[in-house]
Amino acid sequence: MDVTAAKSTSYRVGLIGGGIMKSRSPSIHMAEGEALGLDVNYRLFDLDIDPRGHGALATVLDEVQAQGFAGVNITYPFKQEVMALLDELSPDARALKAVNTVVLKDGRRVGCNTDWTGFGENLKRGLPGACMNTVLQLGAGGAGSAITYALLKLGVQQIFLSDLDCERAGRLVETMADAFGPGRVTACDNVAQVADRIDGLVNATPVGMLKHPGTPLPPSLLRSRMWVADVVYVPLETELLKSARAIGCRTLDGGGMAVLQAAEAFRLFTGVTPNVERMLSKFNESLRSGEVVTSSDE
Repeated sequence: MDVTAAKSTSYRVGLIGGGIMKSRSPSIHMAEGEALGLDVNYRLFDLDIDPRGHGALATVLDEVQAQGFAGVNITYPFKQEVMALLDELSPDARALKAVNTVVLKDGRRVGCNTDWTGFGENLKRGLPGACMNTVLQLGAGGAGSAITYALLKLGVQQIFLSDLDCERAGRLVETMADAFGPGRVTACDNVAQVADRIDGLVNATPVGMLKHPGTPLPPSLLRSRMWVADVVYVPLETELLKSARAIGCRTLDGGGMAVLQAAEAFRLFTGVTPNVERMLSKFNESLRSGEVVTSSDE
């Protein structure tokens, strides 16, 4: 299914979500557009501060489509709600039951998901050759569902899924069973029991962010033979990654996922393939310079 926008030189795009005014998405997209000689105007539609509230999702989508936007990213808390407002879903978005990118083309709205490709590509780039037979994943929210999907796509045979909300974990187990067959993902309510059986650990919770300090599990459960990945990217070195690195684990921060999901959305919006290495370099420079940003998808 070809859902990329028709090539032009000027694009209006944006992000719809709640609590997103510190999002790094505008600078990521506009900087790469400028480097490619494209005029990319990226706007934020924060329905936490819109007087119309969260109920304005359908109206905002109507407005951006009428104004000729090439597309919009979708983040918390609208990744599921937006699906009912679309004309078509990519196979991955349908399997994930979540949309983070809507391409507006030829009067139609096509929902896609670039979260899973962002995580999967970051994992392949950052941890080449890592054993991925069995993984413990912490968190089953919006980011978590994309990560589970990516792990299974990469060939992970068994995922133990832990979430404070047992019902949410159960729903994600059912979603992945529909897409990949039963038994590949199992809800886990005692991570200590599986710590000695896993090859890798993924933190898909907000724990470790500046406003949610700490570690999502006791560092004593880490083993030096594990690899450890985190979706948090502010700070790049979370307490979890610091503890893991201290005992010799291979580690992966969340910066790559943030950029790589944006790179695929950029391609879908513009029809132009961005320079991923340049995007990663500029993103890392912005973090080193002290620009504090927060993830909009907790």
